[in-house]
Amino acid sequence: MIPTEHITGLILAGGRGSRMGGVDKGLQNHWGIPLALHAMQRLSPQVGTVMISANRHLDTYASLGVPVWPDAMPDYAGPLAGVLAGLEHCDTPYLVTVPCDTPNFPTDLVARLAVGLIAKDTQIAMAATRDGDGAQAQPVFCLMTCSLKDSLIEFIASGQRQVERWTALHRCATVLFDDVAAFANANTAQELHQLQTAAMTPGVIQTGDRDNVLPFAGLA
Repeated sequence: MIPTEHITGLILAGGRGSRMGGVDKGLQNHWGIPLALHAMQRLSPQVGTVMISANRHLDTYASLGVPVWPDAMPDYAGPLAGVLAGLEHCDTPYLVTVPCDTPNFPTDLVARLAVGLIAKDTQIAMAATRDGDGAQAQPVFCLMTCSLKDSLIEFIASGQRQVERWTALHRCATVLFDDVAAFANANTAQELHQLQTAAMTPGVIQTGDRDNVLPFAGLA
């Protein structure tokens, strides 16, 4: 196993939010607190330290009490730009990334990714969910060695942006998760509403826990 203190967690909240009308997705209200704070509260027990990748409202994100790093390049260059910002400021041997818009990701996500990375002797471990007889990759849920920073710099400098194309250049373990609902995300306002509605529906099994959501006073 990889010691928890050897892993830094990075919450990716630097996108345009174009499918949600251009709003800052990580700051959208979910059960009374921002989506990014849900991600932070879920990720913090699984790692040694947490950072946030964001490109807007940096002071608001900083009020969550963790370091916030914008992309080094302009024009919202995609999740890999956020990953690179994390790698450039990571002081531990490993970095794990999660998006800000998936509030119910597994509480054992990092531990299972770490097992996969070590067991298969790879540089990256990526989450995937069952899709019929196959698997659906969840490419922004990744654990990686921080030694990959130079590789990512070169990849982005070449004009490429797709996460899976970069991870395919390296030894990558796929870690399969059975709970597809845990990876349900909110790309749109409707999808966020569906997450909230499902949580209030009797008989629906949820991976989140409303009773354990902590209050947030950082937004006016």
